[in-house]
Amino acid sequence: MKKITIIPFLLVIFLSCNEQKKDRILIFTKTAGFVHESIPDGKAAIMRAGQEMGIEVDTTSDASYFGKEKLENYKAVVFLNTTGDVLKKEQQNAFEDYIRSGGGFAGIHSAADTEYEWPWYGKLVGGYFKSHPHIQEAVVKVINTDHPSTKHLPKHWTRRDEWYNYKNLNPEVTVLAQLDEQTYEGGENGSHHPIAWHHSYEGGRAFYTGGGHTSESYIEPDFLQHVMKGIIWAGDLQKVMD
Repeated sequence: MKKITIIPFLLVIFLSCNEQKKDRILIFTKTAGFVHESIPDGKAAIMRAGQEMGIEVDTTSDASYFGKEKLENYKAVVFLNTTGDVLKKEQQNAFEDYIRSGGGFAGIHSAADTEYEWPWYGKLVGGYFKSHPHIQEAVVKVINTDHPSTKHLPKHWTRRDEWYNYKNLNPEVTVLAQLDEQTYEGGENGSHHPIAWHHSYEGGRAFYTGGGHTSESYIEPDFLQHVMKGIIWAGDLQKVMD
């Protein structure tokens, strides 16, 4: 008689649950203002890097994803060059609940040019866009190398991008890097010009980087690692960090 192997019921349940617990992030790209040409490049780069790290990456510009049932599938939500008023009130409420339940947020570049009439979001992202000069090279002073997003970076990191000036900066964030305004034209924040930061916020984690305007940013190994490690930290994806 042919021997039949039966997988125990509890093992089937375990394997099924383990499959459901895969690390997953959402890239959100809705715009209600300026549309960055680099959005497709940013999405593609994060998706490739996520695949290499064993992270599942979904992308959308559909604000209807901001409901409890969908958001709870993600360890972190990445606002990639969003602009303007992108969420309705009920979607804002759902995202607040998501963060308070331990969800992660990562903002890239014009995530700071988003939702000016939502003060809660302003504190989450850490500051709002004020202005910017032309795209040019500048020196980024990395002042905190204890964070996963900056451990690999030089203390003086020279790169080309569109450098934001900020308003309504949240003083409770931990600054990771600052712009040296002596190295480029058009800086308006003075000696304290943060360009990347992180903080814990109402039960969740938030990371922001001001770089990422240009398509070229997403083929820079140092910048892409900076972004990915920031996302991983925000989502508390410990097994990936280890």
